[in-house]
Amino acid sequence: MTRIIAGRAGSLRLEVPKAGTRPTSDRVREAVFSTLGSWNLLEGVRVLDLYAGSGALGLEAASRGAAAVALVEKHPQAAQVAARNARTVRGAFGADAPSVEVVRSSVQSYLEGADPAQPWDVALLDPPYDLAEPELAANLAALVPLLAEGAVVLVERSSRSPEPERPAGLGLIREKRYGETALWWLERTAGAEPAQP
Repeated sequence: MTRIIAGRAGSLRLEVPKAGTRPTSDRVREAVFSTLGSWNLLEGVRVLDLYAGSGALGLEAASRGAAAVALVEKHPQAAQVAARNARTVRGAFGADAPSVEVVRSSVQSYLEGADPAQPWDVALLDPPYDLAEPELAANLAALVPLLAEGAVVLVERSSRSPEPERPAGLGLIREKRYGETALWWLERTAGAEPAQP
């Protein structure tokens, strides 16, 4: 079982797809959102959750004050679960619910077609552990022009995975390990092509 840890939808249970996803543990999610909170990157921000699975990461952000969240997931069953979970979380808010969009698409297709005039403040990538490193590098390169100034990117991988290859415009802030999980925090740097207004 997965649940929303804190915020307006705190303690609500979320569905998890029967197969094909690897939910982030409560311990790691709490660490992720403690970090984002300490950086003032929760209230009123725009959050992009790539390889969203059940949507737990993006929906945790919505519960904790994000203004807009997009959940990008290509697998049909997982996308349906994410959509149901989004309705559950938005239901905890009433009239002032954040915007939550579920997009059924591959991550690369979504990024290549996204509107840079609507930049993201936070991007969360929790790809399957078997995702090839060149594909992850292509995702990160396509993401850079869609990021707001000062945006941060989280990449969650197996602790046995190499450090993700970073494109120009993303710098490493910190790396943390939690058992089998490694987190790389990246920041949009001055060398990045700015998102178009």
